[in-house]
Amino acid sequence: MRGEALPVLGRLKRGLTLGVVVPAADMAVLALLWFVGSLFFGFLLYGREVYFFGPWWLALLGIVEGALLWGAWGLSPGMALARIALQGPLRGRAGYWILSHLGPVGALLALFDPEGRLPAERWSGVQAVEGGRRGRPWYRTSTGWAAVVGLVLSLGAAVGTLQIDLNALFTRAPATVKYWQQVFRPNTSLLVLGIQLLIETFFMALMATLFAAPVAAALSFLAARNLTRGWIGRPVYLLVRLAGSVTRSVDAVLWAIIFGVWVGMGSFAGSLALWIHSVVDLLKLYADQLESIDPGPVEAVTATGASRLEVIRYAVIPQIVNPYLSFTLYRWDINVRMATVVGLVGGGGIGFRLGGALTDFNFSTASMYMILVIVLVWAIDYLSARLRAKLA
Repeated sequence: MRGEALPVLGRLKRGLTLGVVVPAADMAVLALLWFVGSLFFGFLLYGREVYFFGPWWLALLGIVEGALLWGAWGLSPGMALARIALQGPLRGRAGYWILSHLGPVGALLALFDPEGRLPAERWSGVQAVEGGRRGRPWYRTSTGWAAVVGLVLSLGAAVGTLQIDLNALFTRAPATVKYWQQVFRPNTSLLVLGIQLLIETFFMALMATLFAAPVAAALSFLAARNLTRGWIGRPVYLLVRLAGSVTRSVDAVLWAIIFGVWVGMGSFAGSLALWIHSVVDLLKLYADQLESIDPGPVEAVTATGASRLEVIRYAVIPQIVNPYLSFTLYRWDINVRMATVVGLVGGGGIGFRLGGALTDFNFSTASMYMILVIVLVWAIDYLSARLRAKLA
């Protein structure tokens, strides 16, 4: 990155990396540390949630200045992320820190430097070079220690936020005795009804998986970076990946509620919830598998003058058939478990009756349904594992 004339786009990329991306990453790390630290010390000192110590503007000022100072020494997470290190005299670091306050303005001024240098580099004598500080153990880096401090503070904040009381876990156990007595006395008169509901739950998972697999397989070719190039392919790749990530972030339970309002409560709504969640989950697994295929066969078939479809048919598909089948079986295994969960919110199947029994504190009935669910999940898990082993 030093001593070479760069094209305009290269200067812009370098300027934005050093002037915007690196400081933003460092500020995000410090903001997270400040947040969890405030929670930790708030519970430690006051026994309640405290999200910020002191005025918010003071916290913001400390985060900004701390991030810029951290980056000026070339030891920050942003520098490590960008694989950049600073070289130059120590006396120049103060000047680099002061001039780094230009931020995006400095990034734009880098366009007028042949080497894409920021004003902070030109006037401080400190230069950013590629390579970073590689090979150093984590305990000899500030980023490593920041991660350790963040983990410790997060654990402490979690204990306070979740109001964990281990004493209550043991002292209040006798109050649950009557419920455990009902759990170990399942209502066997519901066995036939339970099996019927279990079959319905099984079909929910089966249909969701069977209809999700071909849709996800087709979309996966649009979500693989190595197969979507050019000015048309790359936007399609980004759009499919973004849509998959957004859809996957909505839990299957929420989809069951949405489809329950849409088509009415019942097994159809539960099947649709499992289907859409299966599509986006399998899409990611399939696309990641496509991105990790061996490029050798693809290059060999392409060299013969084969069309794009022929390359996919003879060089790509043979490499992904078994992994795709394995992922599909794994998703079927997951759907059997999730079918019970979506049933709790009106998605039909045995989960709906189980949720009603738990709401009424009828644990003998709930126990019968739970036993049947355990048997089904165990059987599907065993069958799925055997089939995946044969495909490996």
